[in-house]
Amino acid sequence: MTASEGGLEHDYIAGRRAVAEALRAGRPIHKLFVAAGARDNIRELSEEARRLGIPVQIVDRRKLDDLVPDVSHQGVVAQAASGRYWELDELLGGAASDGQPPFFVLLDGIEDPRNLGAILRTAECAGVHGVIVPKRRSAGLTAAVAKTSAGAVEHVRVARVSNVVQAIRRLRERGIWVVGADLSGDRYIYDVDLTIPVAIVVGNENAGIGRLVRESCDWLVRIPLFGSVASLNASVAAGVLLYEVVRQRRFSKNA
Repeated sequence: MTASEGGLEHDYIAGRRAVAEALRAGRPIHKLFVAAGARDNIRELSEEARRLGIPVQIVDRRKLDDLVPDVSHQGVVAQAASGRYWELDELLGGAASDGQPPFFVLLDGIEDPRNLGAILRTAECAGVHGVIVPKRRSAGLTAAVAKTSAGAVEHVRVARVSNVVQAIRRLRERGIWVVGADLSGDRYIYDVDLTIPVAIVVGNENAGIGRLVRESCDWLVRIPLFGSVASLNASVAAGVLLYEVVRQRRFSKNA
């Protein structure tokens, strides 16, 4: 959640893990709000914040509820400098200097903050070079996203773009193959070589990837399903796709 106080933009970060990762990542934090009677592990966060010179304010839980409505704050909320979005070229430059084949995730309209948070957590664990999201029709980096990501939002680079199709064109210009997840895909994800530079595209929770985005992909792939339900949750599908990249690059016999 982003707010403004005295002309200064800031975010609220809620939950023990999310706040701990923000501290560990060196995110500028203006103040830490802690519920009266909080558990020992929350008091440890308070002590760490004080060591870093961050003001700690003990408040009633209702104050925290007001700061981050509909988010399970676990008795701790940090008021932090607004999270930074990266430019697409910055992500591309970082990947080029890493020495590994570029590995990106492009999210075409993930609107549920919990899905975005879960995908960011998986992306960070899988070692992606960056996540690309559209400026419109997409969840932003809110307190709910930070909480669901278990703090991964502090470590993974996220770029916002005005036009997803143009972003795909930019990726392809850099020699990155674009693989879209689609129920009508003509091959399984396991049949595609993902050791090459790759960007995995995951679509909207209900509509999937848009037509123009679908037409811009190099390949359309699907995940095999053997039950009665027609599709996987978007964040679960992203996990399957991203870790197939990890498997091929790090654990296959030819890796």
